[in-house]
Amino acid sequence: SSTYNGRIGIYGGAGTNDYMLQHLYGNPTLQGSVSPFQIKIATDKDFVTTRVAYKLGLNGPAVAVQTACSTSLVAVHFACQSLLNGECDLALAGGVSIKLPQIAGYTYQPGMVLSPDGHCRAFDARAQGTVGGSGVGLVLLKRLEDAITDRDTIYALIKGSAINNDGALKVGFTAPSVDGQAIAIAEALAVAEVSADTINYVEAHGTGTELGDPIEIESLTRAFRQTTAATGYCAIGSVKTNVGHLDTAAGVTGLIKTVLALQHRQIPPSLHFQTPNPKIDFANSPFFVNTTLQDWLAQENPRRAGVSSFGIGGTNAHVVLEEAPLPSPRPTPSPRPQLLVLSAKTESALAQMATNLANHLQQHVDLPLADIAYTLSVGRRAFPQRRVLVATTREDAVTALRSNPGLTGQAATGETPVVFLFPGQGSQYINMGRDLYENEPVFREYIDRGSAILEPELGLDLRQLLYPVPEQTATARQQLNQTAIAQPALFVVEYALAQLWQSWGIYPIGAIGHSIGEYVAACLAGVFELEAVLRLVATRGRLIQELPPGRMLSVPMTAAQLQPMLRGDCAMGIAAPRAIAAINEEARCVVSGPVDAIADLESQLTSQGIESRPLHTSHAFHSPMMEPILKVYGQAVAEETLNPPQMPFISSVTGTWITAEQATDPYYWSQHLRSTVQFAQGLEQLLGKPTQILLEVGPGRTLSTFAKRHSQRRSEQVVLNSMRHPQENLSYQVS
Repeated sequence: SSTYNGRIGIYGGAGTNDYMLQHLYGNPTLQGSVSPFQIKIATDKDFVTTRVAYKLGLNGPAVAVQTACSTSLVAVHFACQSLLNGECDLALAGGVSIKLPQIAGYTYQPGMVLSPDGHCRAFDARAQGTVGGSGVGLVLLKRLEDAITDRDTIYALIKGSAINNDGALKVGFTAPSVDGQAIAIAEALAVAEVSADTINYVEAHGTGTELGDPIEIESLTRAFRQTTAATGYCAIGSVKTNVGHLDTAAGVTGLIKTVLALQHRQIPPSLHFQTPNPKIDFANSPFFVNTTLQDWLAQENPRRAGVSSFGIGGTNAHVVLEEAPLPSPRPTPSPRPQLLVLSAKTESALAQMATNLANHLQQHVDLPLADIAYTLSVGRRAFPQRRVLVATTREDAVTALRSNPGLTGQAATGETPVVFLFPGQGSQYINMGRDLYENEPVFREYIDRGSAILEPELGLDLRQLLYPVPEQTATARQQLNQTAIAQPALFVVEYALAQLWQSWGIYPIGAIGHSIGEYVAACLAGVFELEAVLRLVATRGRLIQELPPGRMLSVPMTAAQLQPMLRGDCAMGIAAPRAIAAINEEARCVVSGPVDAIADLESQLTSQGIESRPLHTSHAFHSPMMEPILKVYGQAVAEETLNPPQMPFISSVTGTWITAEQATDPYYWSQHLRSTVQFAQGLEQLLGKPTQILLEVGPGRTLSTFAKRHSQRRSEQVVLNSMRHPQENLSYQVS
């Protein structure tokens, strides 16, 4: 249940615990070591569902049902009601009955319910009783609309169900009642809103007893006659002729059989039937006993069936089933890389799991690899030993499972804290995140939402520049390099990527943003609402775009080494002096300033044998050239609502954790435009805790590279990036 967001309930019951009675109570070896109370709560049927809920971590209703032979089908009815009432989102329902000791044969007693020859001959003239059996049956139920939305495999629909009790309308406590059964069946049909003439098969209680079989057919006929006068059109059968009477698990066994019949579109035979019971008037009923496997032919209505289960004591249950709806046609996607996550308790079990999965994939060639990957990730309990592989096709997966160790190791214990790193301008490129946009609904949702909010601010649909058609690529690339577009585009992509990570269960305990990236961190922390921050980001980019152009230069020098070279600006007659815009590493800074002044600095560095690198920016960010817009931008920030951060993040202005006063001060955000980005100092704050994972959330790997090269990083510190640089070679190999 740890991978499922909703509530999971369980409804079920168990038969008499023979093991407890025969081997635990009164056992002299247990005297004094185990109390009767401990024995009871560990083994008694009253605690079956709550024990399962405890072991599996189910937090929905856990209800023990006890209505004798109808227990498990009554449990299904209750589970359906719980789902419809919103008490849970998934429900397990069923029953278990284990007969002990499991020895061959039984003592036949005339006049009792057991067959004299070991065969259950339901509805046959030779029927003299039933045969016991052991087993467990469980079904997983979900609201139809939820199952369709989640693209679950749907085996059948429960159209309606009903339960009741005979009361005193019968000859004795253990006897069945025509009236009681007929009322329950008719109510189930009414709840399902279907006519009896659309039911093609009934899985009967069918115990093969002299009294029970005639009463059951009479009650079914009475219920069906309320909506149809047709005869001989509905097949009937009993799974008790196959596996015996499973007592508390009998009803769900019949349900599972019928669901499989609907799935395979075949009506199974009822065994040991030769001559109809003369006490049953089949000729004037809607029913015939089906004795051969036959195709379940399609008719005007969907294939439908009924399932009955009646308990000693008079509690009756009937369920109306319908074949699963055809799944909506989906375009066949091109093969995509899938992450296969295997986990086990031991290394040997992990190796065996890989072998088993490879064999399974070879035997089931129709299974989509994406479905396999999804089930492995969210439908399996996570154990310490892990193996991770990436494959694009089923054949690739089989080969990798048999020969490629992939990424194998032991999972970290406990929750590993993650810090998000959000890059700034200069990391953007055409088609950043396009694959995610086309294949990940959460990412696409937030790109679409952000683009819609920004359209009136930018006067264009941002998606046309992020993901242009081929003939518009050159124009889109040119526009995306303009600050007025680049900064909103980066924000939207990084914010959508952060939401995608969180949808996968990766929540940050903190964040750091480089320049415009700090706005993503602040929004994620709740300082800004999304609409407000997008207005500010668009305003910020537009104001910068209106300034004179500038350049930025990455220089492999410390700030102390650079400062003397920058002090000469005034003597050189440069009105807007060059400034250190960012300290990304101890010995790597970015200098920002007018175009000519930065060109002069680049030449000066080259003459000294120092190799610098121009950045792909249109303006001199974080320099005195930003000062003309500080006041007007501060006023724009003041018009928005700013909230204290609900998640800590590093201030790129101070290089330390931001305070609530700073985060809610418009002056801070205006000075943010002008101030040096203290990224290296901020990284030092994060690298002080080597157990934290640093995850770059944005295009490329610039910030993760800075983090990996930082002198304070320990070898065990995990630093990752989310997206490739556009020039990186495409490779899905996990190593």
